[in-house]
Amino acid sequence: MSSGDAATSAPSGAAPSSTGTTHAPPEGASTTGTWNGVEYAATARWLVLRKDEKPTAEVFSVAYVVGDGEERPVTFVFNGGPGASSAYLHVGALGPQRVDVPGDGTMPAPPPRLVTNDDSWLAFTDLVFVDPVGTGFSRMIDKDGDGEASKDADPNAYFGTDRDLAAMAEFIGRWLSENGRWSSPVFLAGESYGGYRVGRLTRVLQESAGIGITGSILISPALEFAGLAVGALGGGDYDVVPWVDVLPTMVLAAHHHGRSRASTPETPLAEVRRAAEEFATGEYAVFLTRGASMPVEERERVMQRLADLLGLAPAFVTRVAGRVRVAQFTRELLRDEGRVVGRYDATVTTTDPFPDRDVFAGGDPTLTGIGPVFTAGVNRILRSEIGVDTDREYKLLNVEVVSAWKNDAAGVYLQPIPGATDDFRYGMALNPHTRAFITHGRHDLQTPYFATDRLCNLMRLDPGTAERLTVHHFEGGHMFYAWTESRRAFTAAIARFVAEATGADRVRS
Repeated sequence: MSSGDAATSAPSGAAPSSTGTTHAPPEGASTTGTWNGVEYAATARWLVLRKDEKPTAEVFSVAYVVGDGEERPVTFVFNGGPGASSAYLHVGALGPQRVDVPGDGTMPAPPPRLVTNDDSWLAFTDLVFVDPVGTGFSRMIDKDGDGEASKDADPNAYFGTDRDLAAMAEFIGRWLSENGRWSSPVFLAGESYGGYRVGRLTRVLQESAGIGITGSILISPALEFAGLAVGALGGGDYDVVPWVDVLPTMVLAAHHHGRSRASTPETPLAEVRRAAEEFATGEYAVFLTRGASMPVEERERVMQRLADLLGLAPAFVTRVAGRVRVAQFTRELLRDEGRVVGRYDATVTTTDPFPDRDVFAGGDPTLTGIGPVFTAGVNRILRSEIGVDTDREYKLLNVEVVSAWKNDAAGVYLQPIPGATDDFRYGMALNPHTRAFITHGRHDLQTPYFATDRLCNLMRLDPGTAERLTVHHFEGGHMFYAWTESRRAFTAAIARFVAEATGADRVRS
């Protein structure tokens, strides 16, 4: 915030209960600031959600608004998990201030320093960072309108696929109404599970809430969970697609660390990537499909090629039958150096604290390690800069939400979580003006970029819809915006995307 900015209380968003009384959430706060010569208002507040006209949850958000808003674009921003707050995108990439990071995917020593974010999206859109129930400062309401403890309150009432979408749709509609922004172009931006959320909201908001979407931005999205859960987090002996999806990222990681025997450090990245994708969808996919029916010599040739691309010992690749799990790859690639590769950014490594054990027992260096940095950064902005006064703990990533999450659409107990791809396609068809931007970091082993590429190639989009979809990836991991050059290029790409979606580029021309 600029010097002299003063924090003031913000509207509480009190909601009438079924008894005629109101539920008063904690008092929010607001302040003004200046970003690169642009004056803005920052408002942190809780908005009360209802079920059957009863207040049930308090959703916390931070809005950055330039001028009086009106017809200026507004972007609602979510992170993933489920169970993650919006702090990662808030103080890592999009807000007017961000934590100062080295710029190569690694994290700084604590405590983090806040700096002006020259790459903030505030240059072309207002921003609303939303913390779903159970994350950040957002909580369930466990008292009735008379202040008594509620006997009917379900602590996990919002922890489900469809319930989450309904809650976010209610929040967005209420926010637009309370801020007089129904004339603004609406954009959605979500990372990881937030990308899944945005993919499905592209349909839900337009079909069920009457909210037209100008643009959807899916960042490192998990579009289909069935494949992700098998290929990236576990490993299935009888599956094909998940192994194909993650292989190109593994190959790029091996090349980055100088371990690939199929390329040299001087080999252009585009060439390495192209070779990996061709092998993954060609010989490797055939090998995974045919299994024991493949002739032994052909099988051994594919295994050797796989080992060379991944920089792993042929004996190890043969022992796992060509299905190298992500957890195995991150441990094996640099085992001789006593280092572990990051799952969320395979260019980042950490010391293996238990090199003599079969299973790595440490946290992922590119997720666990950043927790204190983002927690400190967002708490400083909320409490010291904006002036939020609450004794609540800001939950950066709430594992209890993840554990309690349910598939609301399940008809039988074995039914997997529905993917977002169908809803995304349907939402794009509902509105011939809606545009979408999907992006990944190429070194992300958690939600591999090639999974999205493959899905986009299978969507069978008509030419008009295909023109409205942009797929563009950057160097870096799951949070590729931790790389300075990638963050700058990402912001520039989204600025063009927003201008095209709103017609601002046509107005200038």
